[in-house]
Amino acid sequence: MSTLLLIRHGQATPFEADTDQLSELGERQARAVGASLARAGVVPTRVLHGPLVRQRRSAELAAQPGWPTAERLPGLAEYDGDGQMRYLAPLLAQRDPAFATLLREAEERRELPDRNRSFQKMLERLLDVYLSGELEHPQLESWAAFRERVRSALKDILSSPGGSTVAVFTSGGVIGLMVASVLDAPDASALKLNWRVKNASITQLTFGSGRVSLDTFNETAHLGEALLSWR
Repeated sequence: MSTLLLIRHGQATPFEADTDQLSELGERQARAVGASLARAGVVPTRVLHGPLVRQRRSAELAAQPGWPTAERLPGLAEYDGDGQMRYLAPLLAQRDPAFATLLREAEERRELPDRNRSFQKMLERLLDVYLSGELEHPQLESWAAFRERVRSALKDILSSPGGSTVAVFTSGGVIGLMVASVLDAPDASALKLNWRVKNASITQLTFGSGRVSLDTFNETAHLGEALLSWR
């Protein structure tokens, strides 16, 4: 049997001009992932990361002596959150006054300590609409396309030779969708799982002989209280 470790990237910079970078905390989180795996004697036979800077950089900082060179797998990219805010949010605000209020509140509280709470409320509504497909934009990857490329990436990973230990550095949406697929859960469950995936958490699956099973979800013991974060 083989082991798949789904590792969310460290904390990024969602409220900055460039959202695709690791914060200082995110860099510490990524290093903690590698140190924890080293203490546990885990040496991946394959390391993968998505094309985003925060995913690649997390893999680089976690890398330990003896790890193979990390491979870039485009299918591990997160859904385009920036694109959703740029293209879908204005469209939804025009037709949904309640969402327009959530969007305005999120913008007004952007620089305040509790900004994550108002941003999350707005984002959950926006992602529900994105998943349903009721609003689409030609410049934005649809949920259906996102789902298919993530499932294709998972198929690639599960084709690894028997006895493999595959470490995958990706994002919360990808992890939520992969776990939902393994559990044969509906798409809506993928988003519910996504909201719970903490930065630099580890989700472990076992696979082989055409089967794949979820062993643990969203492990964070290696981070301790000081390094915990959702966004």
